[in-house]
Amino acid sequence: MDAVSAVLDVPIMGAAPYLLAGVAGILLLIGLWTPIAGTTTAVTEPWIILSSPHEHLRSHLLLFGLGIALAMIGPGAWSIDARLYGWKRIIEERPPKS
Repeated sequence: MDAVSAVLDVPIMGAAPYLLAGVAGILLLIGLWTPIAGTTTAVTEPWIILSSPHEHLRSHLLLFGLGIALAMIGPGAWSIDARLYGWKRIIEERPPKS
């Protein structure tokens, strides 16, 4: 909702972080390009905080933390990323027993 009101009320350069955050939010919602969208969210939220200090600080800090977490965790089982690229398994090789 903040992204829509910011895009309609301010010039394009002032609305750029809101547009990026909105696109990243949609990508996270559908589960497409999760690490990229999480990183984009983590970058745009401090930009929004610094560009308009009257915003809700706690919600933007929460979105910043969630963006970092999603960028590190990656996509879920029901995401489009999981359907496109499959699950990655890490197989630990153990030395043979003697």
